Amino acid sequence: QSLRRRRERLESKLRELELLQRGNGVAAGVAAGGPELDAEDVEDLEDAPDNEVETAEEEILDQATAARTIVELKAEIETLKRLEGLALALRRSGEDRKWQELARLLQTVFMAGPATGCVAEDRPPYGSGPIPPPTPSPHQKLVLFTEHRDTLNYLEARISTLLGRRDAIVMIHGGMGREDRMKSQEAFKHDPQVQVLLATDAAGEGINLQRAHLMVNYDLPWNPNRIEQRFGRIHRIGQTEVCHLWNLVAEETREGDVYRTLLEKLEQARQALGGQVFDVLGKLQFEGKPLRDLLIEAIRYGERPEVRARLTQVVASAFDKTQLQDLLEERALAHDSMDASRVFRVREEMERAEARRLQPHYIESFFLEAFRRLGGSVKQREPRRYEVTHVPAPVRNRDRLIGLGEPVLPRYERIAFEKTLVAPQGQPLAAFLCPGHPLLSATIDLTLERHRDLLRRGAILVDERDAGTQPRVLFYLEHAIQDASLTRSGERRVVSKRMLYVELDADGNSRHLHYAPYLDYRPLTEDEPGVDAILARPECAWVTRELEQKAQTYAVAEVVPEHLTEVRSRRVDLIAKTEAAVQDRLTKEISYWDHRAEQLKLQEQAGKPNARLNSDEARKRADALQARLQKRMEELKLEKQIAPLPPVIMGGLLVVPAGLLAAMKGAADTPISAQTAADTQASAAKARAVIMRTERDLGFVPTDRETEKLGYDIESRVPGTGKLRFIEVKGRITGAPTITVTKNEILYSLNKPDDFILAIVEFDGDANRVHYVRRPFQREPDFGVTSVNYDFAELLQRGEVPR
Repeated sequence: QSLRRRRERLESKLRELELLQRGNGVAAGVAAGGPELDAEDVEDLEDAPDNEVETAEEEILDQATAARTIVELKAEIETLKRLEGLALALRRSGEDRKWQELARLLQTVFMAGPATGCVAEDRPPYGSGPIPPPTPSPHQKLVLFTEHRDTLNYLEARISTLLGRRDAIVMIHGGMGREDRMKSQEAFKHDPQVQVLLATDAAGEGINLQRAHLMVNYDLPWNPNRIEQRFGRIHRIGQTEVCHLWNLVAEETREGDVYRTLLEKLEQARQALGGQVFDVLGKLQFEGKPLRDLLIEAIRYGERPEVRARLTQVVASAFDKTQLQDLLEERALAHDSMDASRVFRVREEMERAEARRLQPHYIESFFLEAFRRLGGSVKQREPRRYEVTHVPAPVRNRDRLIGLGEPVLPRYERIAFEKTLVAPQGQPLAAFLCPGHPLLSATIDLTLERHRDLLRRGAILVDERDAGTQPRVLFYLEHAIQDASLTRSGERRVVSKRMLYVELDADGNSRHLHYAPYLDYRPLTEDEPGVDAILARPECAWVTRELEQKAQTYAVAEVVPEHLTEVRSRRVDLIAKTEAAVQDRLTKEISYWDHRAEQLKLQEQAGKPNARLNSDEARKRADALQARLQKRMEELKLEKQIAPLPPVIMGGLLVVPAGLLAAMKGAADTPISAQTAADTQASAAKARAVIMRTERDLGFVPTDRETEKLGYDIESRVPGTGKLRFIEVKGRITGAPTITVTKNEILYSLNKPDDFILAIVEFDGDANRVHYVRRPFQREPDFGVTSVNYDFAELLQRGEVPR
């Protein structure tokens, strides 16, 4: 294609010259092939976007010709016709050696493997020693880089034919918009039908492709930094497979000899210093010159033995081990810092967030059931890892309305709910379904829409730990915070959304419960009083419709400001850093192009125009960057305009104490009296007081948080570290049969297994003994379970002296 376009351009030029010659009646000469590109011009070209590079190359080719007369131009056109014919004959013959090597490689890589259907490699020590060949498997993925769009289209056609499927390939190139690139990236990572990503250097920077561990450079760039950026797409933190990179280099060519030497030295450096050598490849210098200059010198003078020997020595010197180690150390330096008190505060917040995170077990249970009800198809392939074979249209369409980032795909090779199961050794990369993932968000949104009326009807649940007779009302509200930027549907973007739980009691008290309290309550059983009987009790006389407004008013006054402050402080700091970085980077680029425009203008006034770029184009680039800066700063300004929406009541429930149900069933069946309930609360408070003293004696700083119903009773700070100990306190008399633990308490212990302590205070008359049980619970309770009874004596045996 490039030869044909080149010939057509020269033929057009020939026609113009012939017309000019006939009009003037004199022989017309072919103008010189335009000014040569200087180093700055070439650097400008390398840094330009793909589509701009392609336009610039065409402009340069329009001017570049060795012909000086019409006769020479005709001869050059005939040469191009002959070369075009040879290229076409070669393509039709199927003897394209470069393609043959690639086709052989693809067949080897994707040949059907063992019955397990996954890549399984013996993993050598990271980055050192011989690299084992990849095990053939149709389930692995490969990234293929090329320099030119024509080559990309050529390879797309040939690889589609080789693999037998067009949908086995996706492409990323400079002519694609951001949304289309993201779709290709996500399809490559998670769609099991996609095996190959064809890309120009538009995918060489800023894109994570670590689902693949195989890469081919079909064309090698003349800038090692591009090689580093390409390999960095798969050679990333979190990559669990051995990465393989193939470079296709033509033998017995002058530039091929330089590349061969460079790649051989690169392999030696990899064996000596590990895979990190690829991280500094772009910083290498060849006697102060870029690799491009060496390749040009090889093409011009590479037939001379002394030139070849010198170029080999220059490449070898660039891979000096000491120099590479210095570059690695320089890259590892950190230039940001944070004072100790701020570090501790951040760490404490991270500890609390980790402790209260929703267990993957519950996200998994919800998603699998909800997704199937929406028409989705999902199958378990490995333990707790699933293949999504069909995402229904309503889910994909919902994402188009509410989504902001990566799209929802028609299928997913694997999904997982545990972070440790996302990329296990030898198994396909899974999409991590956690809050915020578009597939989970779309599923939740559709489920809420279809069942919102059920939430509004409310429910009655039983609190088995409450021995009293006074019911409580729990409202759950959805609260969102938005900024001023707009979504694809034209609505303001929601930047944070959370559920709020407000509990009201008969005395008019309101309080905010921080973590899904309903998990500790159970539904009514068939042998217990019905809804009407419970609501008719005098204890429920205060339950009226006005409570809904009271809960909403309390949330607006007490809970919403807390949510807003948390989001605003986090986002404003982040946006301020982003503004500074954007301002610094784009201002430098604008200054460069302003200066470049002035330089080019002076050259043009001196009669030395530039072949690659004129002053107007440089000025346009500076103006475009200025507009881009202004647009980005306006976007960030909108993102800083954070405002809360009113909380919306999603539903409510009446929390009935076990003591009230027992009283309704009759005095003879009542195991708990009001006095017993008071004694139980006093005993719990006494046990907490004992543990508070114990923690202080150990040198920690405890805080009683029992009233907040977090899933633990005491939060104990480790001085000078920012670490927290989460302590659940149980007080029992000696000889008690069991200890009851709620679902929330078990979830907290599993979220923070190393920092959660079950503190048992054993009362024997006026004396007491304290036992600390670490890692008390081994698994999450079943979905419908609200509490679990544990053998008191067995827990005591596992206890240890407080420390």
